[in-house]
Amino acid sequence: RKTILYGMERVEWRGKLENGSGGSLSLKDSKIGVNDDVKLDEMVQAANTAKAKAYARYSSFRVGAAVLDGESGVVFSGCNVENSSFGLTVCAERCAVFSAVASGCKKLRALVVTTDVTEHFTFPCGACRQVLNEFGITDVFCLQPSGRMMHVTLSELLPHAFSPDDLVIPAPPRT
Repeated sequence: RKTILYGMERVEWRGKLENGSGGSLSLKDSKIGVNDDVKLDEMVQAANTAKAKAYARYSSFRVGAAVLDGESGVVFSGCNVENSSFGLTVCAERCAVFSAVASGCKKLRALVVTTDVTEHFTFPCGACRQVLNEFGITDVFCLQPSGRMMHVTLSELLPHAFSPDDLVIPAPPRT
């Protein structure tokens, strides 16, 4: 039994999302795109497995992430990979997205991210938020080691995001 914060509402996690009055919130309701509560469990397990493989030699800040392909329902995971040249470090969220893209997925729907932090929820950084937006992720589930989970939408984390629709490509000059 775990606690999940769904938006700002505290609910209990028992293998599916439930609201405070005992009714259920399906993954379809959270816009994950797959009406299968087992998928969130699969994503949590994949993120935790990836976190255990994190290469966090310099900070000891382990992060695992899992993304859900919106078309096939396949889950892809990633972990943070640090580098002594800190700017070259790759976050777990981007690692998971890049893994999905390398497998041919372009329409992702949800992300689970987990760390070892117990005091608060850890959210994706700004660069990761922008990458998540690029591939259509709408739902972000942040998980603590205790099993407490918070659900937020990407639009809450990244309002007014720059998107491919913002790129206006001028017509080539006529010669």
